[in-house]
Amino acid sequence: MHIASLCISNFRRLRDVRIDMASDISIFVGANNSGKTSVAHAMELFASNSRERFSFHDFSAGTWAAFEAFGDGQAEAALPAISIDIWFHVEPQDLHRVIDLLPSITWTGTTVGLRIEFAASDPPSLLENFRQARERARANIRPGANGEPDYHPPPRTLRDYLSDNQDNRLRREFELRYYVLDRASFNDDLRPAAGYTPRQLTAEKGRSGGEVLSTLLKVDVLHAQRHLSDATGGGRAEDLSRRLSRFYRRNLEKREDDFDTIRVLAQSEELLNVHLARVFEPMLAQLSNLGYPGVSNPTLLIRSALNPSIILSSQDGARVHYALGNAAEGAKQLTLPDRYSGLGYKNLIYMVVELLDRHAQWLDIEENRPPLHLIFIEEPEAHLHAQLQQVFIQKVLDLLALQGADATFYASQVVVTTHSPHVLYERGFPPVRYFRRSETAAEQKSEVLNLSAFYNDTENPTRDFLERYLKLTHCDIFFADAAVLVEGNVERLLLPQMVAKAAPRLQSSYLSILEIGGAFGYRFRTLVEYLRIPTLVITDIDSVTPPAALADGDEDQAEPEDDDDGDAAGSACMTNVAGAVTSNQTLVQWLPQRQLIADLLGVAPEARIQMDAVAGTPLVRVAYQSEVDVVWNGGTIRMAGRTLEEAFALENMTWCQEQAQDDLRLRVRGSANLTCAQLVEGLHRRIKGSKFKKTDFALALLAHAPQEWTVPQYIEDGLKWLEDSVTPTPEPQGGQPKAGPVA
Repeated sequence: MHIASLCISNFRRLRDVRIDMASDISIFVGANNSGKTSVAHAMELFASNSRERFSFHDFSAGTWAAFEAFGDGQAEAALPAISIDIWFHVEPQDLHRVIDLLPSITWTGTTVGLRIEFAASDPPSLLENFRQARERARANIRPGANGEPDYHPPPRTLRDYLSDNQDNRLRREFELRYYVLDRASFNDDLRPAAGYTPRQLTAEKGRSGGEVLSTLLKVDVLHAQRHLSDATGGGRAEDLSRRLSRFYRRNLEKREDDFDTIRVLAQSEELLNVHLARVFEPMLAQLSNLGYPGVSNPTLLIRSALNPSIILSSQDGARVHYALGNAAEGAKQLTLPDRYSGLGYKNLIYMVVELLDRHAQWLDIEENRPPLHLIFIEEPEAHLHAQLQQVFIQKVLDLLALQGADATFYASQVVVTTHSPHVLYERGFPPVRYFRRSETAAEQKSEVLNLSAFYNDTENPTRDFLERYLKLTHCDIFFADAAVLVEGNVERLLLPQMVAKAAPRLQSSYLSILEIGGAFGYRFRTLVEYLRIPTLVITDIDSVTPPAALADGDEDQAEPEDDDDGDAAGSACMTNVAGAVTSNQTLVQWLPQRQLIADLLGVAPEARIQMDAVAGTPLVRVAYQSEVDVVWNGGTIRMAGRTLEEAFALENMTWCQEQAQDDLRLRVRGSANLTCAQLVEGLHRRIKGSKFKKTDFALALLAHAPQEWTVPQYIEDGLKWLEDSVTPTPEPQGGQPKAGPVA
């Protein structure tokens, strides 16, 4: 038995989301503030079977207007409710556990559903109570003095009324309700049929909904804030010794038949009694001078009472120490207290102990143990280096493995929220659930994408290529605000400085820079379209001499083959060669889907942009070399570079030919005596030559001050497009808008 899907409505950013869960482990990824942690909080709140922990701000911001409309008495206005639909996949051996959730005696299938709703218990009464409170507040309006506005006591709106935590109005006016869901009345997207009304679970008709849920599911959350610092002040500070003390208290004290432990403690107790008698003898002697103990009073003795649970549960009764290497034979082992260990190992040990403890508590439930234990682990990567992150995510299911009959009738299901690409590296696409932020002027919300669906729907070789590429490089595209796909190492090295010069507002956004090459960039199309993340593709026009078929004018038959350098069967040539084509398959198969260089240079700007099929907004833009005016020795020609290096040289012609820039390897011998066309051709030959090292050029350029050179126009245009897409220019307020902070 496991949770197959969760459908959450009106809870914080989760306005209306469906989350398909893997039967063993699911990994929640996404940018900050995308709703990953909200899922864990929602499950905690609803599984607690208590309305006391809810607050008005748990309602999605998009519902607040509906509350105010209901409070104002607008026609057709209805009070929103927070709800979560839990869909369980059940096996035949689990049917007796879910009898209460079967929608009918004719039910067949493997899925049962339970809806939990936090809704107003009596909307008309709530409205009346609010209006009375508002009238009392209006009676106490006080006029402002010296031109100040009048003071209006709250509540002025129903939102004010329910947000007042002092009177617990929300908890008094709202309640938890439980409903049985019939899978046959829902479509493939788990949307109910029109007019469908689920059956409510009430105590009068059998077990209450809270009782049903508690016998099916136990929810535990290991929150990200694990407080592993060594601070002694403050009640929230946590260390491993205290945590292990709690673990011992709950688990190890049950081993009453451990006679070796009892024997050691008895011997220690005898020795400690001798010590205590010696220490307290003078004090007891002084006490006898006062007439106590007398003839009829008992004699005082100070004896120890060694109790293993007390020793370990006491804050200072026992401490965790770390051994320093291996002790030499006959030598005493050197140790340090736990506070001297690194935060990474503290976090790892803490998580393991906490997991085992929660797991043991679940297994210790003797009566009506829930068959499913759902564990959320928030950001396990805190303080852990990459290899340790991978080991943890590899072994976490082994820690919770069940043995014997328990493995047949009980199960643990794990959800990990993470910002670590190394965690994703170990698990690949199938368990990943991508939380995508969707922000409008009215509200902020999220949607959840199931990467297992993408994995199953994407054909090879694209699927395997993407998974292997992301494993070999990085997976931070899942945590970014936008992606930049670049041609190669040169663009990747220079892009930060180009962003700072051409699109400084992007520095306050989180960009994922993927080095993809022109020959394989188009394979990212399916992933970008699925994630719907704003993407800029910076690539080269890669002009080559035309194959024979194109030279004869038969464009449809031309299909150049890629070689290791990204060139087609023809050799690299300048972009002004008649009939030249591109060897860049990204330009041929993705955007703008042209092959002739002349067509690529003349294509309309909108042909370089792909729209989001869902939102109808720009999603992808391709940036490649365009024609610019090249000026040298009084002459001007209009020309496009073939690669980034050529485009840079053409747009920084005078600067590149100066002696001070000789390290760029772009100076052409005798350039002062060359015409503009001759110099352009000389630059093309130099850059195309085998002695020109592109990475050396990039590293040399980084050594020069950025203000000395100009960003190639095609890259600047692309970066400005991405800047406007991700960080729109703020509206001026009494002055010019300012750029965002530098990340």
